[in-house]
Amino acid sequence: MTQNATTALRRYSAKTDVGCVRDINEDALVAVPELGLWAVADGMGGHVGGDFASKTVVDALEALPHDLTPVDIMHAARDTLQTSHAAIRQEAARKGNVTIGATAVLLVLSEAHFMCLWAGDSRLYRLRDRKLVMVSHDHSIVGDMVEAGQMTWAEAEHHPHSNQITRAIGVGDVLEIDKRRGDVMPGDRFLLCSDGLTKYADDTMLQDMLCMSPIETAAEHLMQIALDGGGRDNVSVIVIEV
Repeated sequence: MTQNATTALRRYSAKTDVGCVRDINEDALVAVPELGLWAVADGMGGHVGGDFASKTVVDALEALPHDLTPVDIMHAARDTLQTSHAAIRQEAARKGNVTIGATAVLLVLSEAHFMCLWAGDSRLYRLRDRKLVMVSHDHSIVGDMVEAGQMTWAEAEHHPHSNQITRAIGVGDVLEIDKRRGDVMPGDRFLLCSDGLTKYADDTMLQDMLCMSPIETAAEHLMQIALDGGGRDNVSVIVIEV
């Protein structure tokens, strides 16, 4: 699935793909530029329900009223993730208490600020003045080690526990959602993606591609990095330009 669109102040491109190995796409994405809202969800659970989990998250976000103020959107988005958590847990119980869940990263843009909500290892980056910074941090065993300064992201990719996340929507009794805010400047680009991209592209590769690519094809070009690298996971990419 590919999306490209232009609003009064923001242009974006979005793409999700099953990859080269998997049978189903457990990723899902949502773009509601009228609300300044974009999100990527990466399902876990395989044929049991990973696609159900990610779709539950994005369907709920897409259903938000389009007349909300930026402040209301932020509160409503957080509530929606909690509601999705409960719905996914209910489905997991119905299937015999199997593990179903989804990581998710969500971006809300207003005229001068952004807010990021996330749970898991789907990521948000911001490119400003040709320099890329990761806004979110991974809720994973290695992500915690990187945050503590015990290793770099390059080292984390080769750690034996690199795929073990510590937080997901639908997993565990209580969902903890992290939040970060920041300012927005003209020319900023934001990248939301599932780990199907970052398994194949380090920060330098992401930065170079975001600097070089027109916004209309940025998501497609980033997607191609993962597919050319083997595409062993589903891949979802959204790029927004302010």
